[in-house]
Amino acid sequence: MYAEERQTHIVEEARAKGRVDVATLAETFNVTQETVRRDLTSLVRHGVLRRVHGGAIPVERLGFEPGLADRDAAMNDEKERIAAAALAELPEGEGVILLDAGTTTARLAEILPASATLTVVTNALPIAMTLASRPNLTVMSVGGRVRGRTGAMVDAWAVRTLEEMVVDVAFMGANGISAERGLTTPDTAEAAAKRAMIHAARRVVVLADHTKAGADHFARFGDLADVDVLITDRGLHPDDASALEAAGPRVVLA
Repeated sequence: MYAEERQTHIVEEARAKGRVDVATLAETFNVTQETVRRDLTSLVRHGVLRRVHGGAIPVERLGFEPGLADRDAAMNDEKERIAAAALAELPEGEGVILLDAGTTTARLAEILPASATLTVVTNALPIAMTLASRPNLTVMSVGGRVRGRTGAMVDAWAVRTLEEMVVDVAFMGANGISAERGLTTPDTAEAAAKRAMIHAARRVVVLADHTKAGADHFARFGDLADVDVLITDRGLHPDDASALEAAGPRVVLA
């Protein structure tokens, strides 16, 4: 295979999965890791990829925020495994949890045990609607402006409400997670709400598939030291898992 053909396949893979890593590409194409690194360098120079630890991500991830339907359709199996693993982090008894807006936190909402007696606070309109008819749950919406792209309730109203509460566990989403820059998201209003959620929680559990690792977005809302547990999937490269865990959270691979 010529270098140009290999690089075309690398870009297609990155756009399909959200990330490529050097070791896997070298094995796939039966070339050395140094050859793959040269390919990635060339693609970075052409402006189609950005290098991250151990691999690369497509530049579309840096400034493009997909809509709720597009995000919900991606990484289905991984999100379901992450949500199932998150059940172990629920408080015992009649606790209070916070569910951040997001497609993985929405999966957790769907599988909350029928026997669980919880107060669930959320800034996600879809999650509130999913749980509203559950007789064993007390569902509380924080209010605020609803972002059409994500269904999240944001701005001062939402932030003020979050600042006045204390919850046992906040289950958070993030568009980007890195040891260097912490937790990031494209929108400043969502970042402000997420920051308030972290401050409101006794424990913070981040639910994010492996494509979020190494990515950086515009608005930063927390450090990894703020996170108690990061639940992701087995697609996370071991080097990335070690770097993230060294920065603070316990990393669980679902």
